[in-house]
Amino acid sequence: MSAPSSVPMVALTLKEVEDLTLATLRASGVNETNARSVTDSVVAAEAEGVHSHGLARLPTYCAHAKVGKIDGKATPSHSRPKPGLVRVDAADGFAHPAIDLGLPTLFEAAKSQGIAALAVTNSYNCGVVGYHVERIAKAGFMALGFVNAPASIAPVGGTKPVFGTNPIAFAVPRAGEDPLVLDQSSSVIAKSELIVHDQRGEKIPLGWALDKDGQPTTDPKAGLNGGTMVPSGGHKGAGLALIVEMFAAWLTHASLSIDASSFADNVGGSPRTGQFFIAVDPGPLAGPDAGARLAHLFAAIVDQEGARLPGTRRAAARIRTAKDGVTIPKALAEKLQAIAVG
Repeated sequence: MSAPSSVPMVALTLKEVEDLTLATLRASGVNETNARSVTDSVVAAEAEGVHSHGLARLPTYCAHAKVGKIDGKATPSHSRPKPGLVRVDAADGFAHPAIDLGLPTLFEAAKSQGIAALAVTNSYNCGVVGYHVERIAKAGFMALGFVNAPASIAPVGGTKPVFGTNPIAFAVPRAGEDPLVLDQSSSVIAKSELIVHDQRGEKIPLGWALDKDGQPTTDPKAGLNGGTMVPSGGHKGAGLALIVEMFAAWLTHASLSIDASSFADNVGGSPRTGQFFIAVDPGPLAGPDAGARLAHLFAAIVDQEGARLPGTRRAAARIRTAKDGVTIPKALAEKLQAIAVG
């Protein structure tokens, strides 16, 4: 666990998180539809304790909207080139409204075909990937999500970044309960966690990132400024990043990670990264006892002392933040309030 923050903190309710996010996005030239879509994702991230994809990212979102690296007024468009394939062009805008546009058609296709895929191209950071696959699972489908990001991981045996932290997420519906969601980065930790630690004046653990000289570092700034991220499980993490790259970037005709501009600065124009989601209707295949078999599997995990199912901590965080709200660095709150008032 991280050491206590060394910077002053302030408390916000989730409603205040929502209001502040909407205000900053509107003030940055983002239209109402896009602002609402992004806000829903930010609030969900803060509610689940995933601060790295919540308010911590908001100043960058706003800066990119102001300079045109994101088109805050973009209107995504979608098509269905095959019965089981849905394609959405985010038009250099936020990923969130593009995914929102594509999901209903994805659900329709998966229900009629049994399996379907949604490819999003010319897009941007979509926040927590688990947020999106959970929505697919809530509609009754088993889901996989792949997302590429600007290069920050070197291939096996190499030193130059080729892949992004390229997260992958999975979700499965459960009768009478929230879906089980598994969301992980191809690196040891998501790069945005470095931003959170920097904002909170905290060091990062050794093994998360390397500095620009390829040396392990505990300084989040060193990892962010010319450094690279450490792949999860060494070779396995780099291999997973390649798989995600093929689905999220190559297959969607989005920018490869090596060609995408940074999510962290104002240089280089739109990143034009991609997202790819697969939805499977389990009904025709999993059998009439599917729910009981799933419960049997999960019980074999949770009945072991010290073991837990993925998503347990996020579920607990939802209960806690609904009651107590969240805390963020005072400097971040003041920065966002300044953006909101122009």
